[in-house]
Amino acid sequence: MDTKLPIALSNRHIHLSQDDLNILFGENYELTKTKDLSQPGQFACEEKVDIVGPKGTINGVRVLGPIRSNTQVEISVSDAFKLGVKPVIRNSGDIKGTPGVKVVGPKGEVNLEEGTIVAARHIHMHTIDGEKFGVKDGDIVKVKIEGMRSVVFENVLVRVKDNFALEMHVDIEEGNAAGVKNGDLVELIK
Repeated sequence: MDTKLPIALSNRHIHLSQDDLNILFGENYELTKTKDLSQPGQFACEEKVDIVGPKGTINGVRVLGPIRSNTQVEISVSDAFKLGVKPVIRNSGDIKGTPGVKVVGPKGEVNLEEGTIVAARHIHMHTIDGEKFGVKDGDIVKVKIEGMRSVVFENVLVRVKDNFALEMHVDIEEGNAAGVKNGDLVELIK
């Protein structure tokens, strides 16, 4: 059985709620799509914001769409140190008790009480892929990356839904450390 799947590196970005979008960019604002991302329905936007922490600022953080129920800032561990917040590794959407930051847009700013995470490494899979690989939503697996800097990533969350496309996501720091680039094939091992 073929156990290979593509990998993608995720750079810092932010997902916004409609309320926060309105504060940052103006009432009834709609996001401007610049390009579709690999996961169906997900897209990069023209809009960017600045993220301000207790020790520093990161300018020009890209907004990703579509709108979400809660604002979530996704950064790397190095970004967390630059901002002066504790790096908390979490699954997307699991923001309770995570650090807050200030988000600054062209029309206003939002002080988040929580919502800043380092996204846990994970694999998106369509239901058919889950059956093929013999895994289900919520499973934890290992992924092997071969090459000059061979590595095995442990604690990789499997996310299975009918609208997902097969792809592993790691943050840009992990991907760079492993010597991979978008589209490289990695191997799922259990």
